[in-house]
Amino acid sequence: MVEDMLAYHGIIVTHKKVYEWAEKFGRTYANTIRRRSPRFGDKWHLDECVISIKGEHHILWRAVDQDGFVLDVLIQTRRNTKAAKRFMRQLLSGQGYSARVMVTDKLGSYGAANKELGLTSCDHRQHKGLKNRAENSHQPIRRRERVMKRFKSARHIQVVSQSFETCRNVPIFGHCYAASSAKI
Repeated sequence: MVEDMLAYHGIIVTHKKVYEWAEKFGRTYANTIRRRSPRFGDKWHLDECVISIKGEHHILWRAVDQDGFVLDVLIQTRRNTKAAKRFMRQLLSGQGYSARVMVTDKLGSYGAANKELGLTSCDHRQHKGLKNRAENSHQPIRRRERVMKRFKSARHIQVVSQSFETCRNVPIFGHCYAASSAKI
């Protein structure tokens, strides 16, 4: 994506250079965007997907609100109650408030972690088909994985996903303005 935009202007870069830029500047950009962003929705979709790193399976946990904005991403080696509890605790501390509704798949770890954290005000819905928004949010990281010819380490995934997902949350104001002015 970045390589294509720069190539259009005659600047040739490799995916390795883009990765180095993400390592160097990504966290700073992501933190600035997070500080300036408004409060996200109160309906959270939580999901996990398996990513293979050097032949070992890792779990990428992701939380998305009802509008598709990525709230938090965490990479872990386990998919149990302790891992779900750690992810939820990180999510709650990062957002500063609890969700009104939490939609997950039928993985029992979510319910157990929800109970252990004492989230009684949160309506927890476990359903197979309700979390499509979270499933769709895995697509950009899968595309990035293919472009970069697989991820090299768990730290690499964590840095890249947090930086890129935070930047994806920023709306494109010119695009929205053009669309709204075309309707007039």
